[in-house]
Amino acid sequence: MSAFIKRALCATLLIYGGQVAANDLFILQSPAFADNGMMDKKFAGNASGNPNCTGENHSPPLVWSNQPQETQSLALVVHDPEGAKGLGVTHLVAYNIPASATGFSPNALRDGKGFTGGKNTPGNDRWHGPCPPPGSGAHHYTFTLIATSQPPDLPAGLTREQLFEKLKGKTLAAAGLVGRFGQ
Repeated sequence: MSAFIKRALCATLLIYGGQVAANDLFILQSPAFADNGMMDKKFAGNASGNPNCTGENHSPPLVWSNQPQETQSLALVVHDPEGAKGLGVTHLVAYNIPASATGFSPNALRDGKGFTGGKNTPGNDRWHGPCPPPGSGAHHYTFTLIATSQPPDLPAGLTREQLFEKLKGKTLAAAGLVGRFGQ
């Protein structure tokens, strides 16, 4: 076999094999920032009375693909493990997301559109943007999207821990994305 044919065959296998593997992965992305990339200040919180909340509290757009076919609903949790000096801060608990959904438009998470809101650490049921204290470095905001066999009928107001308890034995797959923000 000539060297040219071998290279062409190898290239074809790599391209085809790479597409098959990528097409099967459950993927979560944001057009607003790359995985492990810095998030814009507009996504930071804007809570009165908290000088660390210096942003506009916009929620980023999210898109996903390739959730398992058996998915009945999705859940999304955004958590900062470095928040509260290492105890962690949950910025969003969203669930009962329809299996037919493929993403959230800008500010849908802030506006409570397309999901049932749970209780985040600040005590509300929607997006609460990052508010890390100055000098604490860039925190890691972990977006975890969970495909579940749970029908979209969970009650509003579940905390992150309560949601995870309800989803035990009903999770099918998860996709993650990390956005960083610091002051």
